[in-house]
Amino acid sequence: MEMAPWRGVLVATALPFHADQGIDFDAYAAHVGWLADNGCHGVVPNGSLGEYQALSSEERASVVRTAVQAAPDGFAVVPGVSAYGADEARRWTEQAAEEGCPAVMLLPPTTYRADEAAVLAHYREVAKAGLPIVAYNNPMDTRVDLTPDLLRRLHDEGLIVAVKEFSGDARRAYQIAETAPGLDILAGADDVALEFLIAGAVGWIGGYQNAIPASCVRLYEAATAGDLRTAVLLYRALHPLLRWDSRTEFVQAIKLSMDVAGRPGGFTRQPRQPLAPADAEVIRATTERLLAAGHR
Repeated sequence: MEMAPWRGVLVATALPFHADQGIDFDAYAAHVGWLADNGCHGVVPNGSLGEYQALSSEERASVVRTAVQAAPDGFAVVPGVSAYGADEARRWTEQAAEEGCPAVMLLPPTTYRADEAAVLAHYREVAKAGLPIVAYNNPMDTRVDLTPDLLRRLHDEGLIVAVKEFSGDARRAYQIAETAPGLDILAGADDVALEFLIAGAVGWIGGYQNAIPASCVRLYEAATAGDLRTAVLLYRALHPLLRWDSRTEFVQAIKLSMDVAGRPGGFTRQPRQPLAPADAEVIRATTERLLAAGHR
């Protein structure tokens, strides 16, 4: 049976910029192909790691188009379509459909503390575009928590097919499975990925695959195959980097690790600022140590 496009290891792709802050689309296209070559199952362009909030409309559309054109057959492109309101998010979903994307990922309304009625209205409107929706629960950033009960309502209405769970609470995986059976659960934070995979998550949308994709894929495959000895050993080795995915500086941290690994990390756009020197040294040294140990 063909795997649903939101399952497996999907990479929330970082976006490379030139020194003048223009997007390096050639480097981005090559990076998408490299991730496929290293065993990942798809990419999520225009997520938080892709700095979508700092992109113009033209840039954001071009990022999706570039990813689709660079993706080999069978490699999923599931764009982030999050926006302040549902009308804009629906338009981004329609653009994704026009480019041939099989699904999208959607936060609740951003920068607005939506209540349950507003969240339901948001997903209902975006669902009109006709693509499967992966809900994205990130209550730290959005101040809106997609609770298991709310996810059940969204799933029962046919509005969502999966949830990227970024609350950091591994107990949620069990609660969601009990409350909304049939809803696919995806690990959403790198530093609790193993806990969610053990609990039954069928996918992992992560950030550190941008720097060490093959090792992340091995971790996913071991965990989902029930080979916990291998999975735990890999997780312990990778966790000093994976934990940065849940830090405020996650974009800068992952891009620095990419630079060390020879990938197109580089600059970020405002409001993000360079890492503190002490943090940068820790990330650089940790990445170099893992690379020297054979992680790729």
